[in-house]
Amino acid sequence: MTVVRGTSEPAGPPPGRGDCGRLRHSDGPWMKAAGGADALVTQLAPVHSELALAHQGLMAGVGRLTALAELAAVRESWERRIQAARGECGSLAAKLRDVARTQGATNEAVRSSFAAVAVPCQGDER
Repeated sequence: MTVVRGTSEPAGPPPGRGDCGRLRHSDGPWMKAAGGADALVTQLAPVHSELALAHQGLMAGVGRLTALAELAAVRESWERRIQAARGECGSLAAKLRDVARTQGATNEAVRSSFAAVAVPCQGDER
């Protein structure tokens, strides 16, 4: 039998029952990982403007050097990479939440399907 545990449920066996080696599912790790991916999206948000500001000061200092074209190409490359990373992190966060939701629903369906079957555990008084 599978016991589904969400993040809001207390840990431990159900009241009056032994542990019986049941599988315990928690969406906590999935939701924590999704929160981490969301945090990366947030932390990468100001990078574009910070990079632009840094290059603005750099451009004023170097004048008309031939390296400016290469510097602009490198900056554009970094901007594309940062934007791609933000998109990937945002997508990952949503997918991690979907996994938690799907796994929880699957575990609940399995638990419900076995609810009618009484399985005595060691230490149960049946």
